[in-house]
Amino acid sequence: MHTKKILVVGGAGYIGSHMVAVLQDAGFDPIVLDDLSTGHRHAVKDAEFVMGDMADDNVLETIFTKHKIQAVMHFAAFIQVNESVKNPAKYYLNNVAGTLKLLQAMLKHGVNQFIFSSTAAVFGEPRYTPMNEDHPQSPVNAYGSSKLMVEKILQDYTRAYPDFRFMTLRYFNAAGAHPNGKLGEWHEPETHLIPVILEVASGKRSAINIFGTDYPTPDGTCIRDYVHVMDLCEAHLLALQALMQGKKSNSYNLGTGHGFSIRQVIDCAREVTKCDIKTENAERREGDPTILVADPSLAIAELNWQPKYADLPTIIAHAWQASRMNAELSSV
Repeated sequence: MHTKKILVVGGAGYIGSHMVAVLQDAGFDPIVLDDLSTGHRHAVKDAEFVMGDMADDNVLETIFTKHKIQAVMHFAAFIQVNESVKNPAKYYLNNVAGTLKLLQAMLKHGVNQFIFSSTAAVFGEPRYTPMNEDHPQSPVNAYGSSKLMVEKILQDYTRAYPDFRFMTLRYFNAAGAHPNGKLGEWHEPETHLIPVILEVASGKRSAINIFGTDYPTPDGTCIRDYVHVMDLCEAHLLALQALMQGKKSNSYNLGTGHGFSIRQVIDCAREVTKCDIKTENAERREGDPTILVADPSLAIAELNWQPKYADLPTIIAHAWQASRMNAELSSV
């Protein structure tokens, strides 16, 4: 049987590398395109790897000419909110202009199925919680704005090009690691809460800053919806299969529907790691909403998505296992 080839752009990054593993387990043949600006070559195990930028016409031409690509999954955005405020040009050039180049190559080669990795940042400050797909979209930083622009572009494409269809998947807080411990989250610098906490647990940092302790929540710290990276990838796989079965374009919010405060996550990490995790109180960060929780009921109903790793101890345990295995490999 001819294996379906899927182009995974950004497939050497955190979520992209997990997606490659999930696609292979499901019988697909992923081709990875990544410029390694934030991804890691070692995270792409045995899939075909192409080093390059999604904005490079020649690289795209080579891939689409060589391979009969069935669909494209796009994970190659820059994602640092603070950096996007200071350097919006970088974000619009890569996240918007780069994506347009990718879409242009797809249309040229008759590839009409697109899975887009989006974010809760397209909504901006929550008007209500949990947040469903109908929540107003008014991003408060260039990162969120760049993702929203692509969402609007995709909607225009489906109106203009009848064969073109997409699925947009908006993550809340991606977390965790592959249960086998061989894939994990490795950003430089690390800004996501759970990996930063684990850096304190492993002795790489002295303390974790809690940005704001006076929020109107039970313990004064922000509340977030943490969704396991394997559950995110499962949702992408279901979205891909739905597109391949002819389902129409749509957007879905991905989370567990349950939030944990910063203090709850730190306490849970202390339990899981059996390590002392020192905290320091810091000023609130600009643009941090009090509560950010998804309403994932549409994805559950329409994609038959069912998060398997929705409990926080499992998410942290998988991340801890991966970080320790990575530390052992690095020290060899």
